[in-house]
Amino acid sequence: MRATLKTSPDARPARAVSLALAALVLSACAATRPSIDLPDISDWEQRQAVLGTIANWEFKGRIAVKAGDEGFNGKFDWTQTGDDFDATVGGPLGIGTVRIEGDDRVIVLTDKDGVRTVLVDPETELLHRYGWTIPVASLRYWALGIPDPSMPAETEFDATGQLLRIEQSHWEVLISRYREAAGQQMPRTLTATNPDTRVRMVIDRWNFFER
Repeated sequence: MRATLKTSPDARPARAVSLALAALVLSACAATRPSIDLPDISDWEQRQAVLGTIANWEFKGRIAVKAGDEGFNGKFDWTQTGDDFDATVGGPLGIGTVRIEGDDRVIVLTDKDGVRTVLVDPETELLHRYGWTIPVASLRYWALGIPDPSMPAETEFDATGQLLRIEQSHWEVLISRYREAAGQQMPRTLTATNPDTRVRMVIDRWNFFER
């Protein structure tokens, strides 16, 4: 005869509370994992090699988007885990918080009502839906201060060898300010412009993590 274990009704709430607390502890541990320092990336070749392959990082900042007579200012957070990214854009104009997540194959938009849509052509579909767009596929590289390695690029540097401008596809990216983060110089302010949209980002905090 096989014994059957049953949980008494009185024990269920306590067990649920214990599980919830355990989940909170794990979540807190994940959220507070220590940020690491980057190796030396002062040389342009080193910078591309290190930042082009770094797997786990995030930034938190602000975004200002201008498209014709429309535009907004809001918060902008980006988390990169391997090939997967998770970005949130928060702003007025009734859009609430928009979440864009995906990888090299699939990109999904979650609107303020929780409706999820697979974006086949993210830049075009965001423009049609909201009247503005962001360069989703390349932004993970431009934010780091390097070109998207998947396409040709024109680059311009200052007298010290620091990247000032990237031109790729139909976007021009200007990095107007750097700041120290993780022991190295990382972009603080950058502006990406195409014929339809201007996207200005101010990055307030960088974090880089072990694999």
